[in-house]
Amino acid sequence: MMFFGSLSRSQPLYNEQSSLRALLQVVIDRLCQRYKLALSLAVCLCLAVPAHASHADTELAAKTPPAAVITSDNGASNNATSSTSISTTVHRNSQMTDSVTNIDGLAPASLWQPELNEPSLYALLDAEFAADRDDKQRAITIYKQQSFKEDATAVFERALTLSLRNERVEDSLAFAKSWQDQNPDHVPAWFYVAHLALRAHDYILAGETLNRILRYDPRADLSEILIGIYPNNDDDKRELLAALQPLDSEQNASLSVLKAGLLYQFNEPEIAIVHINRALEHQPDYVPFITLKADILRKIVTAETVVNYISQARLRNPDSKSLYLYEIRYLLDLKQSEQAWKLLLEAHSRFNDDAEITLLAALVSLDIEEYASADDLLNMLATNPAYLDQAYYYLGISAERQQQFDKAKYYLNEVMQEDLVLEARRKVVAFELLNDDVDAAIATLEKLRKDFTVFAPDTFVMQADILWQQNESEEALRLLTRAARKYPDNEMLLFARVQLLDDKSDYVVKRTLLNHLQALDPTNLSYQLSYAQLLLANERSSEQGLALATAIIQIRYDDPRYDNDLHLQALNVLAGNALAKENYKQVIDYLQTPYDVLPTLRSGTLLLRAYQGLGNNEKVEALLADLQQRFSFGQHNINDSIQLY
Repeated sequence: MMFFGSLSRSQPLYNEQSSLRALLQVVIDRLCQRYKLALSLAVCLCLAVPAHASHADTELAAKTPPAAVITSDNGASNNATSSTSISTTVHRNSQMTDSVTNIDGLAPASLWQPELNEPSLYALLDAEFAADRDDKQRAITIYKQQSFKEDATAVFERALTLSLRNERVEDSLAFAKSWQDQNPDHVPAWFYVAHLALRAHDYILAGETLNRILRYDPRADLSEILIGIYPNNDDDKRELLAALQPLDSEQNASLSVLKAGLLYQFNEPEIAIVHINRALEHQPDYVPFITLKADILRKIVTAETVVNYISQARLRNPDSKSLYLYEIRYLLDLKQSEQAWKLLLEAHSRFNDDAEITLLAALVSLDIEEYASADDLLNMLATNPAYLDQAYYYLGISAERQQQFDKAKYYLNEVMQEDLVLEARRKVVAFELLNDDVDAAIATLEKLRKDFTVFAPDTFVMQADILWQQNESEEALRLLTRAARKYPDNEMLLFARVQLLDDKSDYVVKRTLLNHLQALDPTNLSYQLSYAQLLLANERSSEQGLALATAIIQIRYDDPRYDNDLHLQALNVLAGNALAKENYKQVIDYLQTPYDVLPTLRSGTLLLRAYQGLGNNEKVEALLADLQQRFSFGQHNINDSIQLY
């Protein structure tokens, strides 16, 4: 009531002929300033009352005390009287409004607009005030009831908007379907029902409604209906396709494209191509249709044919950046980097202000070792503030690949973008270690920790690794212990501590930490493997340890959980356990093939000891020579620790 109280104190004077309609006009005028929606609905639907409503107004006015007469002679007194009268009137009307609690109570209420079928002004105002007070259900209930009256299209649309925001899509569909049944000739409602039926996965109703729309207009634009309705699972996609198949889409581009996309996903490209061709007959240069056809063609024709098709389409649409990018990425998929690079340079000359094209051209230049081209493009990119950090990062990569490490450090130290800075500084640390400058490497980490506190745990782990490489394991462990007190819930720090602890002398602490980590993340395979290694180090026949490590090596390569490095680590754990049991043949069975495919120092060392145990001197000599050549085995070589980009 505060709103109405302030209204009565600030509005112009009324004469004694003021009626309830005049009061409502004042209210609506005020709503124009505070509630835009009240204006659009209440004014459009309710103020334009037909002539036969005047009798109702008279009856309503007769039930309402007239506003006080105000004159300039006794303004103060009459102003107070006016305020009281208006507040009283509004209070009574508000009591009427508050009595509306459900749909059944609204429909017959003679207090609103007796004998009228148009939407009630009072009800709509009440609904808007309810919506403004976050009483969404009351607002929806009132709007839905009022939408079934005559000439209430705008009310229906407002009711549907509120329903979609606050109710399940199935409830919105039921309401829209009921309204459309009562208004069968309202064509926009068909579109609403079709869209909601698709969203609610009611594909039978969607098919029926779409068929009605197509009979009315075979070329109707269905693009708005189809936005956001694409199913996520195969069963729903099949139901949708089954509902669409009987529909005649020959003249309807959007429906043809939807069918083509579904058929393409179900690996029926020969049928899909028919539908996409129909769509292209109507819109031959529409880029999304062209790229979908190219996707379909990739399943049924040669790569050369696809390239020719997309090239011809690009020539017809020379200003289409999307077609350039599609062809470039397809060429890269085909490992035709040189052709992709040349096309990128052409695209760069056409779209010379496009940073995305420039960056992609620079990256492909790096990939094919065209460093001069890459540096030129990246220096151009550096003039764009939004791409400055990316330009510096890749200039650093370019310098690194050209063995210009000081230049690489300069650029990488300039990177400040949060998603690039950690990797950039990691490389700088590697360069410092390459020069045996441990202090500079640690200083880089400390500065990063100060500038980007979000990466503090990462820097502590990296610093501990440096200390461990310098045979300062105790200092590394103390550093991580201090860091863990500062970041007690950081799993990275906890796991780094675990890896520095000895499997035997620190068994209790290490087991406690690993149990805690597995409780935090029971699906983490790295924690499980570390726990298996701990158990096997203390009990060679530990069934739990063997089961955990074996489960990891049994994960198939096409399983999302598969990790090649983790798989090899698990093999090393099992091989190490077999070696401890002097089961040399088992060690070779575990590691010989993985070593041949992806040799590592740890696997090679275990294999070497197994062959030594078997007394196979020929294999020992061959493997020892291979290890020395690959890993400078037996020498301290800091290069082994550097992972180049």
